[in-house]
Parts: sequence; C-alpha cells; structure tokens
Amino acid sequence: MTVQPFVSPDLIRQRFSKAMSDMYREEVPLYGALMELVEQTNREVLSRQPEIARQLASTGEIQRLDMERHGAIRVGTATELATLARLFAVMGMQPVGYYDLTPAGVPVHSTAFRAVHEEALQVSPFRVFTSLLRLELIEDPELRAFAESVLAKRSIFAPEALRLIAQAENAGGLNESDAQTFVLQALETFRWHHSATVSAAQYQTLSAQHRLIADVVAFKGPHINHLTPRTLDIDTVQEEMPAHGITPKAVIEGPPRRQCPILLRQTSFKALDEPIAFTDQSETRGSHSARFGEIEQRGAALTPKGRALYDRLLNAARDELGDFPNEGNAARYNALMTQHFGEFPDSLEGMREQGLAYFRYVVTDKGLAAGSPSDASLEDLLRDGCVKAEPLVYEDFLPVSAAGIFQSNLGDAAQAHYGERSNRQAFEQALGRSTIDELGLYAETQQRSIEACLARLSR
Repeated sequence: MTVQPFVSPDLIRQRFSKAMSDMYREEVPLYGALMELVEQTNREVLSRQPEIARQLASTGEIQRLDMERHGAIRVGTATELATLARLFAVMGMQPVGYYDLTPAGVPVHSTAFRAVHEEALQVSPFRVFTSLLRLELIEDPELRAFAESVLAKRSIFAPEALRLIAQAENAGGLNESDAQTFVLQALETFRWHHSATVSAAQYQTLSAQHRLIADVVAFKGPHINHLTPRTLDIDTVQEEMPAHGITPKAVIEGPPRRQCPILLRQTSFKALDEPIAFTDQSETRGSHSARFGEIEQRGAALTPKGRALYDRLLNAARDELGDFPNEGNAARYNALMTQHFGEFPDSLEGMREQGLAYFRYVVTDKGLAAGSPSDASLEDLLRDGCVKAEPLVYEDFLPVSAAGIFQSNLGDAAQAHYGERSNRQAFEQALGRSTIDELGLYAETQQRSIEACLARLSR
C-alpha cells in the first residue's frame, strides 16, 4: 500500500486563509467591496511608483501581497486558547508576542499566531490575532460566575477537527485528503452564528459590563470579527472608502504617513449591526455589533532601539493631545503625530545607520561578478555595491493600535478602567507554552541573510 505524503503546514495555512476569506466575503458583503478597493489601490501604487514595485519584487513580497490577510478572534477560556494553539500548529503557526489591552480599557490579553521563518511567510503570511477574555476583571462575582458557566457549556471545535489535530500531532502531519477535511472542519470554529447562547436580559447585563464580554460569552464560538487585507497606500484607501459605501473610522492607527513606512498602520469601518435570536425568543429580534472591516499597511520592522523611539514619540503626541483620538480631534492628532515623528529618520539608510530597523541583506549582480576579499566587512560590501539591504516587513501588531481599533468598533461606552494590569504568566499558562519574542525572530532573519551573503561571496 502506498503511503500518501504529508501536505506542508504552509500549504494547509495558505488553503485555510483562502477558505476563511471566501467565507467572510459571504458573511460580510462590505468585505468584498473593501477587497476590490484595496486591490485597485495596490495596482495604482505599483503602476505609479515603480521603485515600490522593484523593492517588493526584490524582497519577494509582491508574490504574497494579494493573499496577505490577518484575522482576529476572541476566546473565553484557557482550554479554548490551548486547543486553538494546537489547531494553528497544524498550519505551521506559532504564538508570537504578548499584547496586553487592559491599559486601554479592553479586558483581554492576546498573541498573534503566525509562521515564524521568512521562507514559510513567503508561502503564506496569514496571521490570527487571538485574544483571551480576562474573566477575573468582571467585578460582579455573580456575573463572573454566570459568564464562566456559559463558557463551560460550549464546545467551539468540530469533533472531526479535534480528531485530525490529534492525528497530525501523533503522525507528524496530514495527507492530502485529511488536510482538505481539516481546513473545512477547522473553519467551522470561526463561522458566524445568529443564535445567542443567553437570554436577551442576560446579554444586556453582559454588555453593560463591557460589550466585548458579551461578544465573547454570548455566542457558540469565536466568530472571526475581522479579516484584514494589506494595502500599499492606506491614506488613499481611507479617502476612497466613502465612495464605496464604507464609512471609515476617524483616525488611522499607528505611525503617521511617511516616505519609508514603519511598523503597522490600520484603519477600519464600523462594526455591522447583525440580527441575532436570544434563547428566550422564538425568532430573531435582537442585534449585535462586533464584526467589522479593517485594512492595514505594513512597513519596516523596528529594532528595540527603533521601538523605544517610536513609543516615545507616540506617547508624546498622545500626551499633548490629552484625549483618546476621535473624530472631533482627528486633525489635531494627525498634526501632532507628524510634528513629533519629525525626529524619526525617514530614509532606509538613515534607519539602518542608526540601528532603528531590521534589514535583509542580499548579494547583487556586481557582488557575484566581483566576489569579495575574505576580510571585507558588511559595511564595505554595502559601500562597494556588492550587497544591498532591504527592510524586513513588520509581521506583528501594536497594542495601542489594536486597542484603538477595538474601541472604535465597540463604541466609546465600551471603554473602562481596570486596576489590574499585564498578566503574561497567566496567559502563557492558559496557552500551554511561552509566546515567542518577535524582535528575536527579526534579528535571526537578519543574521541569516548576512551569513548567506558572506557564504555566497566567499564561494
């Protein structure tokens, strides 16, 4: 009997990302309009700015641009989080980074499941920002106990998905037939359900504590609440959204517009009001708003020194604003951001020379033709044109931006103040493993590229 080979986890992830996008397009029609706008904008940027097209072709990002997505989900228990980690592992995705959103009034802490090696990211850069509800922050003990009891009764994974997760763990992978089944069964965890698991009164009580608590507790599973394509010009998308029947949030989250984009900029449209039926209703009478559209523009990954400068400038602009950025102060906030970020070098060479960003180094045709002396330094090779440096794209997220997106779509009333702060230890205990330091991953990718250049030139 012929044993079928295992399908690469990267290909399973690529297929799952496509299936998720198709499902979300059916569930949220505006997502289709958003995708068309992003694709149109990206085409225009590549046509109008050939240097961007050249850079993306050089780094390999041009091949992954159209399929780049990140999703976001919220779960309620440690068991759900730990099982999700196992599900994502089948697709070659690991938990990268720890994000605490409680300082911004959002009672969750999070990680991002994604591929960690640059070659795997080229196959599929799909990421899922995954948040765990912090039930301990529900002040009313009776309400907390009720939320825990509701969550304890649900099972968010299809039995066949659980079976295939265990099979992949025991055998080391999935064959073609099982991989196809796994994608379909895993998708069910993220599907939208119009039926709530609580009564209308219970939903209102949960929502009064925090709308996100109601979103996590009151449903059968962690419906995907946004799926985000990558644009090359988020400012144009923001301006064009109204013409496509989409109302954007007032402020683009993240750094201001720059010649050389850094980290991550995000915008979104308001959450949809979707009909739901509560357990004490025979037909759909209520509504719930949680799912929304989001767009992102990714720039260079910053080193610890670069992140420290970014955080200092962001905090200075927000402190001077003296308020949460919103429609009423958007113009002033944008002006303050531009003013303060004037201190951050806006050229790739400036960022590289000051050690603010990570880069991938590649041998040029000149380098291949000329070779190099064995004692040549990286700076010598760059100066002589034997090696070139391209910025590493930022693959992760920003806590302040994530909180801003959440707050914008949950409404100002969703903001709250929590005395308790970061609890990474509890999150990783629930996860069943440590989260990976994202800065370490970028440093490793950069170092691998340097070693590959030197080895190639020495030959």
